[in-house]
Amino acid sequence: MSLNLEQYVSEFSAQNINGEHLLHLDGSKLKALGITSSQDRAIIKKKLKEMKASLEKARKAQEKMEKQREKLRKKEQEQLQRKWKKTDKSSSDATEGTNEQ
Repeated sequence: MSLNLEQYVSEFSAQNINGEHLLHLDGSKLKALGITSSQDRAIIKKKLKEMKASLEKARKAQEKMEKQREKLRKKEQEQLQRKWKKTDKSSSDATEGTNEQ
């Protein structure tokens, strides 16, 4: 509707075309849905291309965020392990000092 192509809404609804299906439509599938105007198909294909690019950008940003989180978790875990080793070493040193006395 935002593309001023509301005349196709009923056919898309009748064919259960949702967002996921929409992204997989190409020129021939659009034609089969009754979009006979090549201009209308071109408008839809252009918008679909923009949407796919936007989704890909969002997916890459999500992956980047996940990698950053994982890197931070690993860093925190390494710091904890160093802290535990330091604590264990000081505990064993104190135990050895007590045993020597």
